[in-house]
Amino acid sequence: MAGRPRLAVLGSLNMDISVAVPRLPAPGETVLGPAAVIAPGGKGANQAVAAARLGAAVRMAGCTGADDFGAALVASLAAEHVNAGAVREVTGSATGVALITIDAAGENMITVAVGANGEAGSADVEAALSQPADLLIISAEIPVAAVRAALAVARAAGITCLLNLAPAPPEAAGLVSDGVDWLVVNEPEAAALLRRPVAGLNGALAAARDLRRIGAHNAVVTAGAGGAALASHADADGAVVAGLSVRSVDAVGAGDAFVAALAVALAGGIPAIEAVRAACAAGATATTRRGTQDALPRPADILAATGVRWPLA
Repeated sequence: MAGRPRLAVLGSLNMDISVAVPRLPAPGETVLGPAAVIAPGGKGANQAVAAARLGAAVRMAGCTGADDFGAALVASLAAEHVNAGAVREVTGSATGVALITIDAAGENMITVAVGANGEAGSADVEAALSQPADLLIISAEIPVAAVRAALAVARAAGITCLLNLAPAPPEAAGLVSDGVDWLVVNEPEAAALLRRPVAGLNGALAAARDLRRIGAHNAVVTAGAGGAALASHADADGAVVAGLSVRSVDAVGAGDAFVAALAVALAGGIPAIEAVRAACAAGATATTRRGTQDALPRPADILAATGVRWPLA
């Protein structure tokens, strides 16, 4: 591809409030951590920043409140060279907030107050696609109606879509059955879609095959540190990419790094299985540092952490 891949991102913008603790609390239990860290986040914004760091020209669409958190999120996107002109300020709604607890092994628990993200709709779909794009990323921390509308508009315009059903809403299966170019889910999200357990890399591969049968043209199921599985229109039987061994300290944002890397690689013309391999390396690298957007990797970070060279110059 001549020039930089052009990506549009439609999704959430949240301010993350994170606390590191020795272990995750049980129901009803209080666990103490040293201090809270407040930093930009939200699946949509994370994916936009990660894609920009990996070489794409990125346009972000979504909603914030008319508050200090919203202004800070827009400023953080601009600092990462993401075009935030399609981010809409919603009067009367607070900016979304994510409450994140992270244990010593990097595992996490996340609760999200949707806030202004719940106002995303047709105006934001139109804004996301108001400029040329090679690929549209959609994540699911916005209303299902907006996700469905974006898929329909992109399909009609012939724009490739990558749908990250994180979290998987109750209507997830219907979204997929309408037809999705690229679907990316993790094991619990695949299980919710298929209404059966999905565990491990072999389970992820079986799930990817089944997700193709219900409407995904290409399906990727991630299995955490185990890697990811791909079933595609070119290879219905599918293939797996083993995970990379890294010293993980914080898994928050790893899925967003994976999604962004996969999107940039695909938009850059990288073959599907190589794009998944590059995405696994980006996701693994994101776990080696604490924080969400702070930990999203650049090509040099991926090479240093995993030995994998980012496939786009």
